[in-house]
Amino acid sequence: MTKQKQTYTEAVAELENILTELENNSDINMDEISERVKRAAFLMEFCKKQLHELDSALEKMMENLD
Repeated sequence: MTKQKQTYTEAVAELENILTELENNSDINMDEISERVKRAAFLMEFCKKQLHELDSALEKMMENLD
């Protein structure tokens, strides 16, 4: 089975789900919180990288228009 690359939109949706789960679940244990926070940090870095790459691509396109 081939793993499909996660998109920015999917990463943001997953981040929102993690936040909702942490806000609404008072029974979550510390190990689960730790895992969710680690995943959220990974997703935030992924999104940051995607935005940086998009910004760079847009700058190059704008330079080519000049």
